[in-house]
Amino acid sequence: MRSKRSLGVVLLGATLAMPFTASALADEVVEQIELGLELYQEEDYGGAVTELEFAINDIRKLLSGRIAETFPDAPEGWTAGEAESAGGGGAAALMGGGGSMLQRNYREDEGEGRLEASLMIDNPMVQGMAAMFNNPAMIAAQPNMERVRMGRESAIVKWEADRSRVEATLLLDGRILMQVKGQGIDSPDVAVDLLKAWDLAEVRARAAR
Repeated sequence: MRSKRSLGVVLLGATLAMPFTASALADEVVEQIELGLELYQEEDYGGAVTELEFAINDIRKLLSGRIAETFPDAPEGWTAGEAESAGGGGAAALMGGGGSMLQRNYREDEGEGRLEASLMIDNPMVQGMAAMFNNPAMIAAQPNMERVRMGRESAIVKWEADRSRVEATLLLDGRILMQVKGQGIDSPDVAVDLLKAWDLAEVRARAAR
């Protein structure tokens, strides 16, 4: 059985190893883990669980903040908003499969174009999309859908010309879903180019388990 001392070293060491970007929140995480360890040593297991769950939630917020920094800049002639959480679960749920995601909105400066870039990791919806990516016949059966190569990766692009709407979707490593939706645009190119502008290596690095 792992000793109480070694448990504390593991928990605290894992926390200090995190590349935190928000020092105040990082300090709070350390305090929560230290308090959780004290409660565990006092055999207050319920209190220890509560403190450690708060710490985990805050670590997920920090991870979400790092991943939000990977969103591509606005294309020329467009303006981008801030990356933020969506889906009702908060940014902390991004890594926990709770149904939330991160998104960033883009607006055409002199036009009606709108783009919405979103990213989900380890979410049940990601598993659902995997079936389509692995079924070329399903893609070919849709007249307004095609596969687009992005280096060694493949994206699925759905273009509805009559509605000026597009969806460009990329499934990365079977667990990261990246998508750009657009409306009020003349062609799907701006959405596809925005998806291509995403730094996939950086997304992989920051979303690593």
